[in-house]
Amino acid sequence: MRRWLASPYCRGHSRSISTCRAVVLPRFGGPEVLELRKDVPVPHLEAEEVLVRTVAAGVNPLDIKMREGYGRSLFQPLLPIVLGRDVSGEIVAIGNGVKRLHVGQHVFGALHPTAVRGTYSDYAILQEEQLALKPKSLTHVEAAAIPFAALTAWRALWSTARMKSGQKVLIMGGGGAVGLAAIQLARAAGCSVAATCGKRSCSRVGEAGAELIVDYTSENTREQLTWRFDAVLDTIGVETTEALGVNVLKRGGHYMTLQGEAVKLADKYGLIVGGGIATATLLRKRMQYTQSHGIDYSWIIMRTDAEGLEQIARLAKEGRLKIPVGETFSLDEAAKAQTVRENKDSQGKVVLQVQQE
Repeated sequence: MRRWLASPYCRGHSRSISTCRAVVLPRFGGPEVLELRKDVPVPHLEAEEVLVRTVAAGVNPLDIKMREGYGRSLFQPLLPIVLGRDVSGEIVAIGNGVKRLHVGQHVFGALHPTAVRGTYSDYAILQEEQLALKPKSLTHVEAAAIPFAALTAWRALWSTARMKSGQKVLIMGGGGAVGLAAIQLARAAGCSVAATCGKRSCSRVGEAGAELIVDYTSENTREQLTWRFDAVLDTIGVETTEALGVNVLKRGGHYMTLQGEAVKLADKYGLIVGGGIATATLLRKRMQYTQSHGIDYSWIIMRTDAEGLEQIARLAKEGRLKIPVGETFSLDEAAKAQTVRENKDSQGKVVLQVQQE
């Protein structure tokens, strides 16, 4: 277990930072369970870790699901934990093994989904490979809206489907942050993109680059999807979207869903038994769709990808990848921010502005 102390074996100012403000999850429940504590210990830095003064932190659906108990098989024994995955801020200290980044640089990035000390905090700790230089053209609030969603989309389209120029890609649920990131990544790769979304997201999805846009509340969604696709990324992941997605794919295509069953099964049956059931379930589905449709089937989980984050930073710098920000809240308004995100009251990403830029 790591020590909750500032480390003497790092470069920068972490020795003077022993505690900070953070939004803590002491138990699972509604937004009211979140607590802003002013004396949360700042762990010492390991060799390849970076201490970032958080200026802004994105609010993701995963944060809300974790608050409600998603992943309890992993997280419950570790409570209290700090939520948050996205971060943008300034480096204040680095471990002795950090080679590429330096104190004083402005960076953005995202933690892995299983991290227990998140970014709803004055200071966040990430691996060097989880960070990239923030494009100067973006504010910290704008930058904090990007990495977790974009890396999730990158995991699907690049790491799994290995999309190529000239291919056709369908994004189901294109109006959310992952959907918008996926549209822009696919367009940047030279793909033709179709997307399904709700009516109020259609203009935003079109601005992101989708060429064929279908309102998923319409009765004839299947008839409107006139293309045959090389890859389908399903951000909604219910039975009807899965059925639609696999049936519009070419043979040899890839169906990818963000709503895999691994965590749900682990929460229900425990990590070991649930993990085994999840593996069997995924293998069964893969065999089923290989035999019936000739396609590949995958559950997508965001992974740290240094090369992917660098490409995301490059596209953001060039203005070819952006996630619109809807509302911003202060750190002590984290519960309100999650409520707004949960109710989908914001037309854009909800971001916590932890400190002034």
